[in-house]
Amino acid sequence: ELDRSILDAVNGRLELVAALRRHKQEVGLPFLDPDRERQLLDDLVSTNRGPLSDEGLRELFCELLDLTKREVAGDGDAAAA
Repeated sequence: ELDRSILDAVNGRLELVAALRRHKQEVGLPFLDPDRERQLLDDLVSTNRGPLSDEGLRELFCELLDLTKREVAGDGDAAAA
């Protein structure tokens, strides 16, 4: 059940990011924002109560961010995002 909740959350995140990408394209803003990604990771680390280590948290969310970029790009290439 917990795994299905995680899957639902990831799919919801993908839908939200896809909508955000479309909006940014429409208004001429860059899709990627490395500063925002760093801020997100720092905020998550500051609220992490474990047992997941901060290093583990960063690894997990870096992978999630990379996966999201590839999926939203639709071609498997994160650089195209």
